[in-house]
Amino acid sequence: MEQLEPVQRAMVVAPHPDDAEFGCAGTVAKLTKAGKKVFYVIATNGNKGGRDTDMTGSYLREERKLEQEAAAAAVGVSEVVFLDFGDGELEDDHDFRRALVHQIRRLQPDIVFTTDPFRTSFYIHRDHRMTGLVTIDAVFPYARDRLHYPEDIEAGLSGHNVEEVYFWGTETPDIFIDIEDVMDTKIESLRAHKSQLSDWGQGDNPTTFEDMVRKMSRRTSSQHKLSFEYAESFRRFGIRRAWEDT
Repeated sequence: MEQLEPVQRAMVVAPHPDDAEFGCAGTVAKLTKAGKKVFYVIATNGNKGGRDTDMTGSYLREERKLEQEAAAAAVGVSEVVFLDFGDGELEDDHDFRRALVHQIRRLQPDIVFTTDPFRTSFYIHRDHRMTGLVTIDAVFPYARDRLHYPEDIEAGLSGHNVEEVYFWGTETPDIFIDIEDVMDTKIESLRAHKSQLSDWGQGDNPTTFEDMVRKMSRRTSSQHKLSFEYAESFRRFGIRRAWEDT
C-alpha cells in the first residue's frame, strides 16, 4: 500500500449507507490498521433503499444509521457523519457542497475517497453521480478558498488543501490495493447492512454472501492481471501534487 503511505487522515464520502463498504472498506481497514485516521461522511439517510416492502422510510432511516455505524466500527473508522439528505434527492447545489466543504475543513483529510461520477455503463445511480461531482468541487476550490462559505472561517476553521481524490467504481482504475489480509474485515463490515443484503444470501446462506463478496474482489484482481488475489481499485485524481509535478 505504498501509494497511501504518506496519508495520515482520510475522508470517505459515500452516497448511501453501505456504499463505502462495497467501494473501499478493505482499503480503509488497511489504513486504520496502519494507524491512520479515517472519517466517513454519508450523504443520504438511505430512506428509500429497502427491498422489503414492509420497511418504511422512517424505519430505514434509523436502521441504516445503526448499520452504518456498526460497519464503520468493524474497519476502525474514527467518526461517521450523516448529512441526512433524502435518498435519491442529492443535487449539485450549495446545500450539499456547503456541507461537504464544512466537513473537509473540519476533518482536514489528506485524501478523499468517493464514487466516480463519470461512469458510462451499468451502475450510474444519480446519487452516486451527484456525490462524485459535488465532492470534486468541494475539495477544489471551495474548501481551499476562504471566501467560499466564510461562515466556516468565522467559526474558527481554515481553508484546507486536499492532496488527492480516489474514485471507486471507476471504469478506468490506475490504483490497486491488495486487500487479502483484510478481506474478512471487509466482509464483516458488509454484513452489518442487513436491511440491504437479504437477496445476497444474508441469513439463510451466509457462505453464499461471503463467496459473492470474495468473487467481486477476486474479479478486480483477475481483470487487471494483478499479483494478489483480492483487490480494490480506484482512479487517482491529483490536486496539489498534480500542480507540484508541473
